[in-house]
Amino acid sequence: MHSDKLTQSVNLTLPVDGMTCAACSTRLERVLGNQPGVSSAAVNLATNSASVDFDKRQLSASDITSAIAKAGFSVPSETYDLLIGGMTCAACSGRLEKVLNRLPGVDRAVVNLATEKASITAPSGVISLQDLVQAVEKAGFTAQSAVTAAEHQEKLDQQKLQQNRKELMQLILAILFTLPLALPMLLMPLGVHAELPAAWQMVLATPVQFWLGWRFYEGAFKSLRGGAGNMDVLVAMGTSAAWGLSAWVTVTGGAGGHLYFEAAAMVITLVLLGKWLEGRAKRSAASAIRALMDLQPEVARVERDDVIIEVPAETVTQGEVVVIRPGERVPVDGVILEGVSQLDESLITGESLPVERGVADRVTGASVNGDGLLRIQATTVGTESTLSRIIRLVESAQASKAPVQKLVDQISAVFVPVVALIAVVTFLGWWLIGSDLEVAFIASVSVLVIACPCALGLATPTALMVGTGVAACKGVLIKDAEALERAHHSTAVVLDKTGTLTLGKPTVESIVSQDEDTSGLLLITASAQQGSEHPLAHAILSRAEKEKLTLLPVADFKTSPGRGLSARIGEREVLVGNRRLMDESTVDLSTLLVEGEALESSGRTLMWVAETAPAKQLLGFIAVSDPIKPDAMAAVAALKRKGILTVMLTGDNRHASQAVADAVGIDQVVSEVLPEEKSAEVQRLKTAGHVVAMVGDGINDAPALAAADVGMAMGTGTDVAMHTAGITLMRGDPGLIADALSISHATYNKIRQNLFWALIYNLIAIPLAASGMLNPVVAGAAMAMSSVSVVSNSLLLRRWRRAD
Repeated sequence: MHSDKLTQSVNLTLPVDGMTCAACSTRLERVLGNQPGVSSAAVNLATNSASVDFDKRQLSASDITSAIAKAGFSVPSETYDLLIGGMTCAACSGRLEKVLNRLPGVDRAVVNLATEKASITAPSGVISLQDLVQAVEKAGFTAQSAVTAAEHQEKLDQQKLQQNRKELMQLILAILFTLPLALPMLLMPLGVHAELPAAWQMVLATPVQFWLGWRFYEGAFKSLRGGAGNMDVLVAMGTSAAWGLSAWVTVTGGAGGHLYFEAAAMVITLVLLGKWLEGRAKRSAASAIRALMDLQPEVARVERDDVIIEVPAETVTQGEVVVIRPGERVPVDGVILEGVSQLDESLITGESLPVERGVADRVTGASVNGDGLLRIQATTVGTESTLSRIIRLVESAQASKAPVQKLVDQISAVFVPVVALIAVVTFLGWWLIGSDLEVAFIASVSVLVIACPCALGLATPTALMVGTGVAACKGVLIKDAEALERAHHSTAVVLDKTGTLTLGKPTVESIVSQDEDTSGLLLITASAQQGSEHPLAHAILSRAEKEKLTLLPVADFKTSPGRGLSARIGEREVLVGNRRLMDESTVDLSTLLVEGEALESSGRTLMWVAETAPAKQLLGFIAVSDPIKPDAMAAVAALKRKGILTVMLTGDNRHASQAVADAVGIDQVVSEVLPEEKSAEVQRLKTAGHVVAMVGDGINDAPALAAADVGMAMGTGTDVAMHTAGITLMRGDPGLIADALSISHATYNKIRQNLFWALIYNLIAIPLAASGMLNPVVAGAAMAMSSVSVVSNSLLLRRWRRAD
């Protein structure tokens, strides 16, 4: 990557995936060459790369990657997470975000003030971690890789603890120096008039101003060097003006003799107090992540060479056998080889009651073993474990930005310059109307110190941090802030039937055969289902295993999504599926149709079985039932109390679907839909004006989850569904749907409250200060407390409880 500062021209070489021939590279070269601002473009098929020279004033790296994507190709990307130090307010995070987004090669950069993190996405190999760190440091902040920090978490925590102690000590010293200056002013209303000599005041105020308050000068310098202002600029300007005037009067014995040492010292002390309280509140808001990290056991007992030894939990490898004693925390995800026990999974899934687990059952790392001894085989370890993935999801959600934050960023970008201008206008206004210079000076200083961009910057991210943390503790994983913000707008919830409203563990109820050979029909059906992963196939295979049937070899297995399957068993070609498959294959069902419809009306799902060769004929059907979840009715009722339309979307037959819908109280039923038709039904509801939340658990639900405004995947379902959805429900309780919407609503309310008070505070406080109604000390206290109040208000989210 090369940049020419004189001409603003940038050369960017990007890796490109998807090019298969010379025609592809030629077409892409033509597309890139036609982009406005591109002076030259060369695409190399051999190296799968594109080299583009463009004017960075007209285009960015993300514009180039977007053009490549529109041409039908892709640019592989990677994400860098950095821990940022030195940010004091929203202006800092906004400025750093602009700096990072302007770097050639960066597609997208997001900086979060509350978590003090930056997430940068760039094409693979275009920019290095060192380049990003240097850019951050040049902007006046510190940076280190979040991955590196995680590997040295204990050392990092120790450094933060030392920093907290240092800040507390500085605050105590500031109070000790400021108290003698403030006491005379505080005692004056009581009739006590005592004032320190000017020289003593200067001696006490100077270390507060230039030693304990040096952080504000340092922050202001770095901010201005980066081309923008921040809160430090306002504090440094205001207190320096107050100290400077007082020092001039002290040294020269100037007219009037009015001193403002106490104002400058008290403002700095109060801001230091506010920052310390804010830091404590922010650490409390981040407690959800720390709580999750603390769940990981430090040691595991592993069987190696027929001996049980203790090893660090992170060194356990896939396939190793781990022994878990009663009362111990499970160190890794795995499958039980031996033993039966009750496991407490409450801190992972939010499930309040222990669940019984036995041989062949899966266990999740960080759950607590009950009174049984377990031997498990490790399946996923390290960064791929369930707990690690949960932590990554929560961190990702907390680092993301809600759409409402865009407006806040725009306000913060101009906040400091506007406040500085208001301070100048205030001074000139008082002076021009004939007031004393002292009055004009106090009013302008008050404007500088009362303005608070911090409260604006913390309003959204702190609420998101607490909201996503609360959700994770209750069993709701939120992938990003956008999903959290959209969820509370939902007016319709679309629910898949199998696995969402029902247990997803169907069992065979009855077998009906044309020739009354039920065992033969079961054998044919089970043999054909050997290659299927469908829940109904598992029910058939379990029944065949229970009856100890020896399955026949199967060939030419082919699935028909939303219909069923076809297979060849010996010389016979067999169809297994729903009525749609039979109708499309022109199989006559009339001989068993009445009996079948009667079972469907009672909520049973039918799998029709037919033979198409050597002769086309109906063989019979197998009726399967999938019990409704005990809490499904209460879950649907909770949604309806919120005024939400409930829709069940399923590929099952109309009669069975309606029976389930009637049992749980669903408003609308759309049955016998194919997987590709589910997304169309979601789109139909959106066209009708609904904000749609889709809840599903299978691969066939993925298109509908992606099409919905909000996708929710049951954690008991497939990885594909959970990857597509913005929200994952960590256990199979449908009541979590209403919980997710409720937490979203509560979080969004906190965001609105925080933004309202932050904006109102500035809109009211700045005019009051400009009008001379507030002195600098009161202004400084108000500014310090505004940020603390915003963070504290967000912490109230931790009191959220499920409505009865």
